[in-house]
Amino acid sequence: MEFADVVRRRRMVRRYDADRPVPAEAVHRLLSHAVRAPSAGFAQGWAFLVLETPEERERFWAAASPQPGARTRWLVNMRTAPLIIVPLSNKSAYLDRYAEADKGWTDRDEARWAVPYWHVDTGMAALLMLLTAVDEGLDGCFFGIPPQRLDAFREAFAVPAEYSPVGAVSVGYRAADHRSASLARGRRSLDEVVHRGTWGSTGDVAQASAGARNVADGG
Repeated sequence: MEFADVVRRRRMVRRYDADRPVPAEAVHRLLSHAVRAPSAGFAQGWAFLVLETPEERERFWAAASPQPGARTRWLVNMRTAPLIIVPLSNKSAYLDRYAEADKGWTDRDEARWAVPYWHVDTGMAALLMLLTAVDEGLDGCFFGIPPQRLDAFREAFAVPAEYSPVGAVSVGYRAADHRSASLARGRRSLDEVVHRGTWGSTGDVAQASAGARNVADGG
């Protein structure tokens, strides 16, 4: 499939054909592509929990589902996914990597990081899985684990303390799926989100530049 078609066809699918498992070779490609994601310092501080059997998936939903009564239709539909992959990030791997000699830092101070790249990189790995799913003729959905359920999730799967789930990815063959009400908002146009050269208008830039010159000149 052409890459442009993969991007165009990607969508969050929340209901799957529960009777069609994801082929083992497709699972392998999902994971093989995930680890090709960018990684600051090539730290690769990620891990992927793969849940395929009915028992594993049921344990996930029991541990990670919102409280009873919350978004019932969404949960019933998502439970049809034959495959769940939980991407987890490891902050310590990044702090350790950037304290090494070739990076020039001498400590593990988290304040040095403008954003938590351990989560960013793992999120990009999740996106590669979603795109690979489309290329394989599958569909997927990225969703979060409620913060109040994180302890239960960790206990259910013996997740080490240094690993944090950035969400979860469901994968499978699409079944009749309801369209999210959020889609009624429409996709924002490029003109609304792209700022070329500067955020403000040409007049704003000129005014800001003049102000900067006045400050520099003591005006």
